[in-house]
Amino acid sequence: MSSLQSTMEEPVFRTEYRVIYGDTDAGGVVYNANYLRFLEIGRTEMMRAWAMPYREIEEQGLILPVTESYLRYKAPAFYDDLVSIAVSLAELKKVSCRFHYRITRTCGEKEQLLVKGFTNHACVNRQGKLTPFPETIRQRIDGIRQR
Repeated sequence: MSSLQSTMEEPVFRTEYRVIYGDTDAGGVVYNANYLRFLEIGRTEMMRAWAMPYREIEEQGLILPVTESYLRYKAPAFYDDLVSIAVSLAELKKVSCRFHYRITRTCGEKEQLLVKGFTNHACVNRQGKLTPFPETIRQRIDGIRQR
């Protein structure tokens, strides 16, 4: 897989988000960095629905910080747009995982691609040391692929 590839593979989780005024910049479009928040919304909701809430991971003394992110902007979103955030688990390794995303807006009968990208995450303990995913967490995250 190319390091910048962000192909969506089934299963794909989808959630919606309504753009608030605070998401926009002086030009009236969603500020570029806010798309990272949108990715987090999608990833968090997918984990909650299909694997486990992040809170349960944190209760085991682990966190999954973003170690790399990539966004490719295709079209702007605006205040009050209802956007769809699609997320897929692209990779699960011993101490890391990767999610792919597509953010779209429905325009009439068509879906318009706004942003696509990915995030890579490390599994670390509270001291910041790389830690293998415990088997129970690994099974639940890997279970996303069985949906």
